[in-house]
Amino acid sequence: MPTQHVIPADHPALPGHFPGHPIAPGVVILARIVAELAAQTGLAARGVKRMKFTRPLAPGEAFSIAFSAPQNQGVRFTVSVGEEPLASGQLLLAQGAGAAARTPQ
Repeated sequence: MPTQHVIPADHPALPGHFPGHPIAPGVVILARIVAELAAQTGLAARGVKRMKFTRPLAPGEAFSIAFSAPQNQGVRFTVSVGEEPLASGQLLLAQGAGAAARTPQ
């Protein structure tokens, strides 16, 4: 089940990224994806196999994260703003992470 997230306008990574037209850095969004994976499934990511951003994310803009079922030591994810895709990709899972993990809802 997708969960809603927001990067607040006062987030410490936003000043300077970019002055006058701030956007959330990709690494901040990625950190939310990894944290949400752990919260939903108990799985730990060990790396990013692929990730593509299709639009910028403004501070305060709500976005959702959804995961597919883990397979082949990885899990696919999608990030959306409403119905509009923001990012997608695949995380690599830590060794032994899949054995006791819950399937994403």
